[in-house]
This record gives sequence, C-alpha cells and structure tokens, in this order.
Amino acid sequence: MNDLWDVIFQQNKAKEVLTNIYKSRRVPHAFIFSGREGIGKFFTAVQFAKLLNTNPANPQSSEIIHNKIAALQEPYVKLVIPLPRGKNETGEDSATEKLPQSVLESLQDQIHNKSINPYGKISIEGANTIKINSIRDIKKFILLSTESILFRIIIIDDAHLMNDQAQNSLLKNLEEPPEGIIFLLVTDQKEKLLPTIQSRCWVIDFEPLSENSVREILIRHFSIEPALAEKASKFSEGSVQSALSLITQFDLKEIQEHTISFLRFALAKRYNSAYRELSNFISDTSRNSLTILIRMIKSWLDDAVKNKNNLENYYFEDFRETLEKFNNRYYKTNINALMTDLDNLESYYDKNVNLNVLCLSLIFEIASLTIWN
Repeated sequence: MNDLWDVIFQQNKAKEVLTNIYKSRRVPHAFIFSGREGIGKFFTAVQFAKLLNTNPANPQSSEIIHNKIAALQEPYVKLVIPLPRGKNETGEDSATEKLPQSVLESLQDQIHNKSINPYGKISIEGANTIKINSIRDIKKFILLSTESILFRIIIIDDAHLMNDQAQNSLLKNLEEPPEGIIFLLVTDQKEKLLPTIQSRCWVIDFEPLSENSVREILIRHFSIEPALAEKASKFSEGSVQSALSLITQFDLKEIQEHTISFLRFALAKRYNSAYRELSNFISDTSRNSLTILIRMIKSWLDDAVKNKNNLENYYFEDFRETLEKFNNRYYKTNINALMTDLDNLESYYDKNVNLNVLCLSLIFEIASLTIWN
C-alpha cells in the first residue's frame, strides 16, 4: 500500500483519509478531489483506483490490473475530459465520434503521455467544456461486463468544466450509483459544481505543494534543468502547472532584469520611467505578469534582508551589487511593512482592480522605502 502512495509528493492528509476508507471497505460511490491545479489530484485518483483494486491474496493479478489502470485503459478506467465539439455532432453521437482524425490522434497521444506522467496536463485545442455526450458515454462504460474487476473508476478531470446539461446528466448517475462504480471528480473550482453534486460526493481537499516538491517534480517528471526548476518553483504557489507556465511563457532572467530596472526608477522617484517600465513589461507578456513582478520584488526584498544580515543563498545572486548598494543607502527602511503592503496589493489583483491603479500603487509603495532615509 505504501508503495502506491510513496510516488505521490506530499498530500499526506488526503492519502490518510483515502487509506482509511480503503481499510474500512465502505467506499463512497463518488468523490471530489478539490484543490488548485497541478498539485497531484489526478495522480492520487489513479493511485486510489489501484488501491481499491488491490487483492493481497493475489498480488500477480493485482499488478496486471494496476498496470491497466495506470495506462488509463477501459474497462478499468473511464477518463472524461473537456473535448471540442465535432462537426455536425448531435446528442446521439459519442463524445469522440465526430472529431477529426488529427484531434483523435492528438487525444490518444496526450492520454498516453498522461499515463506516463500523471503530473502532466491534457490540453486539446478548442476543448473548454465537458459535453453531455461525454457523460452519456459513461452509461455504455457502466454496462460493460467486467466481473473480474473489484471497482471500475470514472475519473472526470476538470469536472468544473461540465456544462449544465452534463452536470444534470451526471447527477442521475450519482443519485442511483451503479454497483462497483466509483466516480472521482477532479477540480480546482469545486464551487462551480452543482450543490446537489457536491452533496452526493465525499470531498477530499488537497494542499499546495512545497517549493522543494515542485522543484523535484519539474526535474523528475519534466526533465527541467535543476537551476531553472529552482527559480520557477519559487513563484509556483505550490502548483506544478504554474511553474511550467512560468517556464514556457517567461524568461525568468529577463524578469529579474525588469525587476531591477523598475526598482531603480521607483526608488529614485522617477515615476514616469518606472510606470513606462511596468507598462512595457506587461504589454510584452500578459496581465498576470504584474503578479509575477510583484513576487519578484518581494524575492529581491527578501534577498536584501539576507544581505543586511550577512546571510547567503540569494535568488538575485547575479544582482548582488544592487542589494549591497540598497542596504548601504537605505539602511533604515522598514522592509517587513512593505512586504505586507505588497501582499495586499497582490490580493487586489485577484479582485480585478484596474491595472493602471495597481501599477501606480506599486510604484508609490516602492518609492515609500526612501522616506526615512
């Protein structure tokens, strides 16, 4: 049993709950695995499916079934994911029947990759909804004759992307749960599921990963170079997918340079130049890049505190001289108070506060560091 859980990074509380459920042999027919994207919910779903289909008296048979589950093969596992709508698709068609051959091939490749790397993500172009056809296909899966399998598992990934029709259709299955069928709804937006669905599921909450876990997953499962994995994990907020997005969308070295340039302008009260630096950076990347820049500033300030106290291990190691110059000139600054203000500013971003207001607020917050010097 421990071998099944050991490959999953962290999530000890979730694993403990699921282990106790397995031992009790009173398994609920439906679960919601809830937590932010890229923290191991899907991987845990796969391992739990293996655990439920473990027969201690017949380890050889269990291993064969475990391999089938790991490969996401029917009739052991039914994987339901967002799919594009096929040309002339009707409610009588299966979810994939009218999809182009190129999409089907991409889907097969990505499911295969997901079976190899369960921390990866399936992403099909134009797939932003779980269709009612996909939920209707579940009925065909349920009707398959499989006496040799203890539990057959239906994993609905990104379950919050079910449209209203799909959710209502799923609800019928949850109200009359078939024998030997377990539904695992994986989502990072549980609140978008119907209350009636939530009430019929056992909710398992998952926690963000530590920076070390994100770094190790990036190295082990995505072959990311260790130094880059280290830098990306710091701004991942405990999510492997967030870290991967940073790596693919941004040049972290370039963001560091933008951070230093912005700080120089803001500290010198060159407001127009500071605003121009921010505007150029955001327009060249994306709106959420402001959040990344704020986190970079906090990281630089953290390095400044380390430098002031003669500590090492800087994130901005290549810009050590800026830390030393800052501490020599602004040795009376209250960095802790600024950190709190920057945390608040970052929270305003999530509330869709006007971007220009956020940029100006950030400039004035940094400029305030020089008041007492």
